[in-house]
Amino acid sequence: MLAAHADRERAVDVLRAGFSEGRLQQDEYEKRIERAYQARTVGELALLVADLPQGPSAMQPPAMAPGVPRTFMPVPLPPPATNGKAVGAMVCGVLTTMTMGLTGIPAVILGHTARAEIKRSGEGGEGFALAGIILGWLSVAGWAFFLTIMVLAGVSSGS
Repeated sequence: MLAAHADRERAVDVLRAGFSEGRLQQDEYEKRIERAYQARTVGELALLVADLPQGPSAMQPPAMAPGVPRTFMPVPLPPPATNGKAVGAMVCGVLTTMTMGLTGIPAVILGHTARAEIKRSGEGGEGFALAGIILGWLSVAGWAFFLTIMVLAGVSSGS
């Protein structure tokens, strides 16, 4: 589509804003201003301001070239598999509320093991492992607090 004078002025305004914000050097700014006034199409103007914050929204994007056939596109990689120990850590961590804390220590052990394996292998599940560790340690701390209170109650009642 041919560019109108208003399209050129909008592109120049975006370039001025980019220059005033320090996003363009003086020589680059001057070159782009000159090219904006010489541009014949809206696509040329869009390319001049595409790397500036207001650029793509102020201009219509340039017409896309014909698509690349799927035959030549790279095969998308599947997302990494989730580490099984990380899932186990999360399950054990959640089960601490139903097992009265008995699965807390397995959650901590599985969580730390899973995080080490994830770092080595690049698998997914970092969040599951971390949640299992946190819930497991909360359970262990809860049991330690409960046992401390029971020991103190026994000592104070025995005196």
